[in-house]
Amino acid sequence: MPSTIAGAAAVNDVLAELESLGDEKRRRHNARVGPDGIAGVPLEKQFGCRTGDIRKLAKKIKTDHELGQKLWKTGNMDAQLLAILIMKPKALSASQLDTMVRETRFSWVVDWLQSYIIKEQPDDEKEGLRRKWMKKNEKDSWAARAGWHLTASKINRGEDGVDVEALLDRIEKEMPGAEPETKWTMNNTLGAIGIKHAEHRSRAIAIGERIGLYEDWPVSKGCTIPYVPVWIDAVVKRKS
Repeated sequence: MPSTIAGAAAVNDVLAELESLGDEKRRRHNARVGPDGIAGVPLEKQFGCRTGDIRKLAKKIKTDHELGQKLWKTGNMDAQLLAILIMKPKALSASQLDTMVRETRFSWVVDWLQSYIIKEQPDDEKEGLRRKWMKKNEKDSWAARAGWHLTASKINRGEDGVDVEALLDRIEKEMPGAEPETKWTMNNTLGAIGIKHAEHRSRAIAIGERIGLYEDWPVSKGCTIPYVPVWIDAVVKRKS
């Protein structure tokens, strides 16, 4: 690795390192489809790095918030994944996080942003963002995806502050016409409701059956399909 990649490393040095770690076969795989069936990453927006290599590079660079912010602005998927790992979560304001979510174009990136950055925010700040992104008039599909993700997580943790019946009404009405990136986390919310709230389980399953989302989703042997009726039934049986 070039010795310049340490401390206040230059963005171009890091990009060159990421490019050297890229793989053409992986680039083309990433370009076909995302991990949740969403349109893949354009070839010009990625290097095709393995996530393990990105994590190793992040460990060598360590925390460098300024560099992370610069890498984020490149719009390159691998650079943004690295940026997420080296930025300081608590140094980002709610306004900055809102902007970053709306700048996101790839499901891998927004999910890492949720897991490593947004998850670390104070509870009141997270809830404020969740409510903002969950507004019915939210036009940005990536912000909506983030809002539904936080809502599903809230339900899975058994927290108060969610109107389950109102959520089911919205899912039933909005999910069929939602953008693919938003459908994924709306579906996760529907599944979470059916699993965690027995009194709403039959309705959640009925909505899943009526919409039929992911009914034909290909899965490996031993994995559970994200089709809500099957998913809810499998998890509930496993827990009983």
